[in-house]
Amino acid sequence: MRPGPRPVTLARHYLRWLALLYGALVLVVIAATLVLVMWPMAQRSADDLAGLMQLSAQTWAELPPPTRAAFEDELLRTHQLAVRPGMPPPADTGLVHGFYIGFLERALARHAGQPVYLASQTGPNGHAWLWTTLRVGNQPLGIGFDQARLHTQPLVALAIVLAAGTLLVSGGAVWLARRIAQPIAQLERAAAALAAGASPHLLPETGPAELARLAGHFNHMALEVRELLDARTTLMAGVSHDLRTPLARMRLALELLTLRPDAALITRLERDVEAMNALIGQMLDLARGVGGEAAQCIDLAPWLLERQRLHEAAAAQAHSRVGVSCPAGLQVLAAPGALGRIVDNLLDNALRHAPGSIELSARVLTDHPPASVRLSVRDHGAGMAPEQLDRVWRPFQRVEGSRSPKTGGYGLGLAIVRQLAQAQHWPVALATHPQGGLEASVDVPLAGAEVVAQSPDPTARPQPQRHVLPG
Repeated sequence: MRPGPRPVTLARHYLRWLALLYGALVLVVIAATLVLVMWPMAQRSADDLAGLMQLSAQTWAELPPPTRAAFEDELLRTHQLAVRPGMPPPADTGLVHGFYIGFLERALARHAGQPVYLASQTGPNGHAWLWTTLRVGNQPLGIGFDQARLHTQPLVALAIVLAAGTLLVSGGAVWLARRIAQPIAQLERAAAALAAGASPHLLPETGPAELARLAGHFNHMALEVRELLDARTTLMAGVSHDLRTPLARMRLALELLTLRPDAALITRLERDVEAMNALIGQMLDLARGVGGEAAQCIDLAPWLLERQRLHEAAAAQAHSRVGVSCPAGLQVLAAPGALGRIVDNLLDNALRHAPGSIELSARVLTDHPPASVRLSVRDHGAGMAPEQLDRVWRPFQRVEGSRSPKTGGYGLGLAIVRQLAQAQHWPVALATHPQGGLEASVDVPLAGAEVVAQSPDPTARPQPQRHVLPG
């Protein structure tokens, strides 16, 4: 198969179009200059010269003979005109003198009432002159002018201006084409680096609005891809690490079972299998998220009480108590599966790391539209260092360093919460409460078009500094 033609670069493509547009502009300028400026000026100048020649011939014929010599000197010095009495009319030689001479011949013919032609002969100063014969009274009178009067060359001046303009505009077109194509070329190189698996440099979000927005979208995508690659690396490392320990115990148990059957070893094998299955299940939850689940209207008060009931056994085992605070009749529009898994994971995280009194609450946010409901899970534990608040959202990131599922879990709970919230475009946050402990929250759209603002509570506590992850 023969390869197709090599595509031109964007800069060359723009340069061709700019050259074509400039060529069309040059043609329009030349046509407008000739038709609207030079042509009328040439006709008016030819009429003026023809009138001056006619007037000079009539004046010479009317002067007394002794004064004619002085008048001829004045004509030659001031107007570069000369008079020749008795000169025969020049014949039509078919000589083409240019459009200005044609205008002058037609103007002289209008004054003389008959065809008039110009011929080139030597003048009184030895230069080349153009002569014709005008009949004044009953005698023919030759009158001519120095061709030096025609040394002005407007066409040459126009050609010089156009040539200089062409050079300037060509350079400007090359610069403009490269300037237009440079951000696209940077985007192409960055996209190629991203496609090759490298981490490209972020593009400057400057220039025209469209290019700035395009650079912003690419930077956002590049950051997300970089985060996904980091998460993939972390997931692979975390899974390999957390599976290695139960696999080692299972291998040891199997070797011991070959020597002596033991019910305790079999029980340990079952616990290790369950732990591995739980880890793989959380990995699948993190990878899949919840997609395509339809949003439903949820009555929060009974729904939160159901979450409390589901965690009663875990709370009793951790010597904790989960309290629910929610206004009656408050409804949200949300995917129930995603919302349930988010709240369950936040409660599990609080019960595991900060056993004690845990508050599960809901309140309406009316600070800025659209109105939403904030679901919060607050514990009264030791809290967390500020530099850890952002890191714990990543997979396999745990505050305590034992890496034991019994004490710290697998470090996937908050990662799953973030994955689900981002899929539903719900902002999630984790903050240290001013009165101690941590508060994790998710903002869910309020059901219904009308929102009744809640009256401020004078006993309300100040809001904590929040680390928000937008959905």
